[in-house]
Amino acid sequence: MKVTRIAYSVRLNAGKYAALVEQARRLGRVRSEVWQRYGSINGVGAGLRDRRVRDRWLADGTHVQFAVLANAWKETVRDAMADIAANLAAAKVDVRRAISRRTTDPAERKRMFTALKADQWVDDPFLARQMRKHWRRGHNRTHDQIVVRADKYHTAVDGRGRLWLAIPGLEPRKMVKIPLSTTVAPTGTLRLILDGGRVEVHYQIDAAQMRSSQRACGAATIGVDKGYTEVLTDSDGQPHGAGLGVLLSGESDRLKERNRRRAKLRSIANAAALRGDHAKAHRIKANNLGTMKRDRQARRHRARVRTEIFTAVHEVVDKAATVIAEDLTKRFAARKTVGKNMNRRLAGWTKGVTAEALKNVSERRGSALVHVNAAYTSQACHRCGRLGRRSGDRFHCTWCGVVWQADVNAAINILQRAGDPDIALHTPHQTVKQILQDRVDRHRTRLPVQDSSPATTGRRANHPNRSTMSNK
Repeated sequence: MKVTRIAYSVRLNAGKYAALVEQARRLGRVRSEVWQRYGSINGVGAGLRDRRVRDRWLADGTHVQFAVLANAWKETVRDAMADIAANLAAAKVDVRRAISRRTTDPAERKRMFTALKADQWVDDPFLARQMRKHWRRGHNRTHDQIVVRADKYHTAVDGRGRLWLAIPGLEPRKMVKIPLSTTVAPTGTLRLILDGGRVEVHYQIDAAQMRSSQRACGAATIGVDKGYTEVLTDSDGQPHGAGLGVLLSGESDRLKERNRRRAKLRSIANAAALRGDHAKAHRIKANNLGTMKRDRQARRHRARVRTEIFTAVHEVVDKAATVIAEDLTKRFAARKTVGKNMNRRLAGWTKGVTAEALKNVSERRGSALVHVNAAYTSQACHRCGRLGRRSGDRFHCTWCGVVWQADVNAAINILQRAGDPDIALHTPHQTVKQILQDRVDRHRTRLPVQDSSPATTGRRANHPNRSTMSNK
């Protein structure tokens, strides 16, 4: 497994940075051309690969218009084609969920899954319709990156112990030397990202080289529920990453106040420009409405959030050989309208980072990550199975007469959901609710066994648990 590491430039000369910006701008045109020509069915979706694109451009002279070195635009083409392929793969995930909801026939599912994997979905009306729905044609907005092949750069250490990275510039045999903030030389293919006068050098290393990968995982099986005030709460009742809510709320409140002040200053500048005082308008825009400090603060906030989340996930894996969690990559539709402040805080809620951390840390440390259907796990009592009322961090079960901590109750339900024979990963939430209600009714009427219900038997055949299915 590979993980990404980042090195930063230190006191980079302004002239060198300007040359890198110009090179990145030209390579951005390469990316835009790739997305425009091959970002649809006729590109990656038709099996086209980056080598054939490069051969075409060399044959028809397309590469001449970009005015960059050959290896630079070729690596950019490869990277852009990989982005298009990733965009296509993300759409296929949603289509697979649609297939699971559409049919329960194993043979029909296998046929559609095979056609989707082999990119032969154009002739199938349902698959073509779903792909048109979920695979939106992308557009390039990346004009600040340079991809450098492993054999096209070199590093050197000067007399003061500083590491320098030399990469090709716009002219042949003319290198741009960048001082780095690390003493560890980057290896492999590099991705340079230009940001506010600084260069970020992204490279990959083997995860086995990291100290955290040497830590053994625990032995228990634990369910976890995502949260806002904390990163995760496990089924043992222990919260992990309790500082996340403070970070997100504090950043949300700070942004609210900062944006209010910036809007007021922008209004003053616009008013000054309307009455002809362009000097004042220019001073306000130059000194008070810049983006460098804002972007720097945003980067620091994102780094703190990632550290909090990854630390919390490591704590969970310290306890667990198997982690049961919901699929955080799914989209969730809001069921009610909330205020602006809550929308701002939820927009900063980094469930994507949590999903990344669970996947990466579990894989690196040897624990198993199992995704389950989390529908109604926050609204059902883990003891009796009845739907109750949740208010903030409290869950009220009217039947048991008990008030549970809501996240702990949800984590226990997620743990129990892993062995549920009736509720599969993609079972629709309406069906999940009916299953839960049927179980409550069966318990109330004292039916002897769950399997005696014909409705439940039919539903089990329609929505088999993925963990009990073969991998054929």
